Amino acid sequence: MDHFQYKNGELYAENVALSKIAQEVGTPFYVYSQATLERHYQVFADAVKDIDATICFAVKANSNISVIKALSDLGAGADVVSVGEMKRALKAGVPADKIVYSGVGKSRSELKAAVETGIRQINVESEEELAVLNEVAQEMGARMPIVLRVNPDVDAKTHAKISTGKSGNKFGIDWKRAVEVYQRASNMAGVEPKGLACHIGSQLTDLEPFRAAFRRMKEMVGELRGLGLDVSRVDLGGGLGIPYDEGDTPLPVEYGKLVVEELGDLDVEFEFEPGRMIVGNAGILVSEVIYVKEGLSKTFAIIDAAMNDLMRPSLYDAYHAIVPVIEADAEEAKQLYDVVGPICETGDTFAKDRMLNKLKTGDLIAFRTAGAYGATMSNTYNSRALIPELMVKGEEYAIIRRRLEIEEQMDLEDLASWQD
Repeated sequence: MDHFQYKNGELYAENVALSKIAQEVGTPFYVYSQATLERHYQVFADAVKDIDATICFAVKANSNISVIKALSDLGAGADVVSVGEMKRALKAGVPADKIVYSGVGKSRSELKAAVETGIRQINVESEEELAVLNEVAQEMGARMPIVLRVNPDVDAKTHAKISTGKSGNKFGIDWKRAVEVYQRASNMAGVEPKGLACHIGSQLTDLEPFRAAFRRMKEMVGELRGLGLDVSRVDLGGGLGIPYDEGDTPLPVEYGKLVVEELGDLDVEFEFEPGRMIVGNAGILVSEVIYVKEGLSKTFAIIDAAMNDLMRPSLYDAYHAIVPVIEADAEEAKQLYDVVGPICETGDTFAKDRMLNKLKTGDLIAFRTAGAYGATMSNTYNSRALIPELMVKGEEYAIIRRRLEIEEQMDLEDLASWQD
């Protein structure tokens, strides 16, 4: 459920008409519903309420500090994969001791920053990283809490570009070596092993891959404890899918039951890193139709949003429902469109042969389920402005990232010294 609904024939974000925002702010823009963010977080929290759980929002899904703040106010921590994301989480009010630092390529300077900040833990993803972190922490006179991220070699049955738990993926330490590496870490002066972590991929729509990964994790916890080693944390990552196309996806309560069923007797503190599940349906992208172009074999709806604003369709062939901001007459005939942007790339395509209500220049359309990996992946290709992000709460809206125009982008550049 989300809070983007039609009222009197017009699409609203909570109690704010999207046409009003378009008139006052201009298109394209992202808009998030705070009520939806809060509801989705609470649904997940309720799903794991029967176990000792720390929920760390995956900042990479949506890194706007206002979004992070809304979740932090509900008790969420943060899962970060860069110093930049760590700084965003701290600025949004997330306590350092609720920040988990993941990612395969943490540099020495990034590890130092994490240790200095005193975050909850670092999720170590390779033996080389473990050695470097041990050196860095000792140089700083610290002992850094860590968990080892395990690659359990489980096929998540998701898109190849967002699969992270197979042996051919770059993430984590191979499960066959994890126990040996954990033993070695327990004898290092600069790190304090707390447990294991796994994250097998994103947008999972089947619980069985989770079950397989959980069972492998449980086996390793038992093996480590059998060696007399302490295991007090198990980080299960995120990855729970959401319905982009109204298809069936597992409910958070079903996921929570699976965790209890497979791992509930481990006597550990569980960590979860949901991202898409919380913010995906909490945001939409609004755009205006610039032209309707009748080709020989296609009708193109050319809009003012582009692949640099929402990369998922061009990057992953991802589906987003496209709906009119002004509700169409149920009796009105529909037509097939290719919905495309103005960028000079054939890949700047949001949908092919999509059946939509008849469109004309000036119509407003909305891409649903755009709150995750939308604005956070946007860029300035073709020297386009970074589009604004807005948050709605009840009858109010606020601009939480203003439009970054080309003049401001060029201010970051300089001529070479010999070109003056």
